[in-house]
Formats: sequence, structure tokens, C-alpha cells
Amino acid sequence: MKILFQGDSITDAGRDRRNYHDMGNGYPKYAAISLQNAFPKVDFEFINMGISGNRTDQLFDRIYTDAITFQPDIISILIGINDVWHRHNPNRIETSEEQIEANYRSMLKLLRQQTNAKIVIIAPYLLDFEPKEAWREEVKRVVSIVSRLADEYADVYIPLDQHFETALKTQPTPLYYSADGVHPNQNGAEFIANQYFEAVSHLIQQLSC
Repeated sequence: MKILFQGDSITDAGRDRRNYHDMGNGYPKYAAISLQNAFPKVDFEFINMGISGNRTDQLFDRIYTDAITFQPDIISILIGINDVWHRHNPNRIETSEEQIEANYRSMLKLLRQQTNAKIVIIAPYLLDFEPKEAWREEVKRVVSIVSRLADEYADVYIPLDQHFETALKTQPTPLYYSADGVHPNQNGAEFIANQYFEAVSHLIQQLSC
């Protein structure tokens, strides 16, 4: 069973890009371990094609080479935070919400048309971090777009922003999961992997029958 992880730095997580089977140190690594342990009879092939810094337009540009070509059984997509982040960088790459939706929708249409993959959409998130607090409303609007597209195209939707919000109520500080509000540390990566595992396990069961 071929499982493809796609997205930005949260997915990339320092992987060796010369080897797409390298899971890096982020949530794909821990998700793959959990799935292998839970389904020892399933012959998994895990592929990580996340690229740090990617926006939705950049992921769209490589959707053929880095997703459709692999013909995965399951593809997860976690993208969108950089579309906001790059608006606030010195170079200021402006991507409107309409463009974000068009980029994402185009990717999903192609995946539906040209693969038989089950699509897992993971919502972007922003944890509490004062220097990025000004982004919050923009991130919420992007999450709303992603959620709406998930209703149309996803087999599984993981509202990661909501899961983190709930989890933070029992943690002493947002820094427990991330030092900058976006990039997960090991605790954050394991948390995302747990949400992925819980949401995707039933797909594995369906596909392996």
C-alpha cells in the first residue's frame, strides 16, 4: 500500500530529498511507525515529498511529478501556512485567498481525475506565538478555505487547528509543541502523527481487505 505525504516544511522535516522513502523527522516518520506497528500484515511503501517553504502554487506546479506520478493509494496534503507567511516576509509574495483556493482546488481536481488515491486533507494551524499573532485572522481564513475544499474532495479531513486548540488546554505552554507557532518540535510532530493515525486507520482497513 503506497502512502504519500505531501506539503511544506511540516511534512519535509529535514528529509533526505535524494531518497523519497526518507521520512525526515516530522509527523510522517511517526505516522509511518504507528501504521506499521498497527498493521503488520500490510506491505506499506511510505513516500515523503514535502518541500520546506512551499506555498499552494508551488505544490500545484509539482503535483504531477511529486504526486500523480506515484499513483498513491493514500495521499495526505498539509499546505497553506506559507501562503500567509510569505505575505509578511521582506520579499512579500502576495497570494490572495482566491488564488489559494484556486491552487488547492486545481490540485484536488487533478488528483481525483488522474489517480484513485484516497485524499487526506490536513488543516494548517497557528499556535500561540506573539511575533506571529498578527497572522491569526489570515490563517483562520485559509483554514476555512481548506475545510470547505475538504467537504468537496477529501475522504478524510483532519482539523489540526482544532485538535491543537483542544490539546493546548492541558499543556503548560504552546512551546510544548512548537518554538515558533508553526514548526512542530518532536512533541508536535508526534501529536500530528497521532491525529493522522486515528483519522487514516479506517482507510487502511478498507484498502487492505
